[in-house]
Amino acid sequence: MSKTINLIKANASNPKVWIVAGITVAGILLLADTTRRRRRKAIIIQRQDFGAFLERFNLIPFPQPPTPPAKLPLQGLTFAIKDIFDVKGYVTGFGNPDWRRTHEPSDKMALVLTALLQNGAKCVGKTVMDELAFGITGENKHYGTPINPKVQSNIPGGSSSGSAVAVAAEFVDFALGTDTIGCIRLPASFCGILGFRPSHQAVSTIGLIPNSQSLDTIGWFARDPSVLRRVGHVLLKVKAVEPKRERRLVFADDLFQLSKVTKQKTVYVVSKAIEKLSGYQPPQHINFSQYVASNVPSLKAFGQNSSNLQYGISALKALSSVMVSLQSYEFKTNHEEWVKNVKPRLGPEISHRVLAAINTKYENVKVLYKVGTEMRAALQSLLKDDGILVIPTIVDPPPKLNSMKDYSTEFHDRACAVLSIASMSGGCQACVPLGNDAGCPVSVSFVSCHGADKFLLDAVLDMYASLQDQVSIAFKSALLPDVNGNMDASQW
Repeated sequence: MSKTINLIKANASNPKVWIVAGITVAGILLLADTTRRRRRKAIIIQRQDFGAFLERFNLIPFPQPPTPPAKLPLQGLTFAIKDIFDVKGYVTGFGNPDWRRTHEPSDKMALVLTALLQNGAKCVGKTVMDELAFGITGENKHYGTPINPKVQSNIPGGSSSGSAVAVAAEFVDFALGTDTIGCIRLPASFCGILGFRPSHQAVSTIGLIPNSQSLDTIGWFARDPSVLRRVGHVLLKVKAVEPKRERRLVFADDLFQLSKVTKQKTVYVVSKAIEKLSGYQPPQHINFSQYVASNVPSLKAFGQNSSNLQYGISALKALSSVMVSLQSYEFKTNHEEWVKNVKPRLGPEISHRVLAAINTKYENVKVLYKVGTEMRAALQSLLKDDGILVIPTIVDPPPKLNSMKDYSTEFHDRACAVLSIASMSGGCQACVPLGNDAGCPVSVSFVSCHGADKFLLDAVLDMYASLQDQVSIAFKSALLPDVNGNMDASQW
């Protein structure tokens, strides 16, 4: 532009120069306008899919015999996958452009993806995720943060943020993600949908980029409990028929006290729901963190001052500390060489966590694994083959977008305290939405011991309609009685 102005000054009396200058300026203005239009179009496209998708494609179900023996279990369903699963012919980006740039297209298909296509589902694209699966907010510096359809000013939760948003916004029937320290459960809760973390190693992780193998699981989101269960039956390869067992719900009272949502909107709703159902024993109540402190002795080595947490859940804070240390240690083992060689551009929160993981010297690693073994045994002893632990999925509402720097470490600590239960025990957990509180989604979680996945999925399907009925009844009530007989004036 400056060259054009200098040309005009030097040849002000020449009309041809004015014509050339005019054409040049018009071209610049046209280019600027075109650029603005492209940007507006990109914003519109992002808003249309809530920023959930990284790339779109269509992988149709595998061909079937001319006369298939029966309708396929996932026939007619669409799904999306997190950018952590291998798709033949596509680069698995791991949520980061530098990872995408330094890796080749995959020559194979993740086993879970093959299983879903073989059973009639159609895959429509890859979704945005936290970089390197190392965050829980759902925010991504490079690809943008998927918009939480239920509360657009707040984070969607991560790291499987795009998959959760794709389901919550009804773009797909279900979506695959991964759960290491809560990456399915937290976004399911924040986006008001169903989420399932299966037992550790219950679903094959072949074709998945590892974050932390001792904690990684492949989970899924859905809006419909029957879809959640059907996907589970395909991926878990469970027996179609199992002996029916009575169900025994165990409420972790101390964790519901920690939650910022009143018990009337969680414990009371669940308690009333099972009253109307057959096959449920009278519910039990427990101080779960005290139970953990008494039954996971190796946690004593990780005792911490819990003055910043309520109701003395120091045992669960110690458990979450072990979980985070184990994740960091295994991430370093998996990816230290790549991080040091490539020096990837990372968002501030992810960069801090990755560098901390890479630069830490880990001592006495065996104790981390011992805690996991003890925690699995403790949960098995408590729940046996008929028990379901009832806990809040998350104890805080979803923070506002771009506000995590103001939350110190308290949000992360409080979140990991409840998320560590299934992660460290290797058990299965289902997140179930229960309406809203102060404009944000509310959920509870049901946890069963390792290997009880079908039992838990069946229980969720059995309870779901009654739970939603109770949510509807409670929503219309101005005053709700406390489960202990007290009254609370909290209004829905």
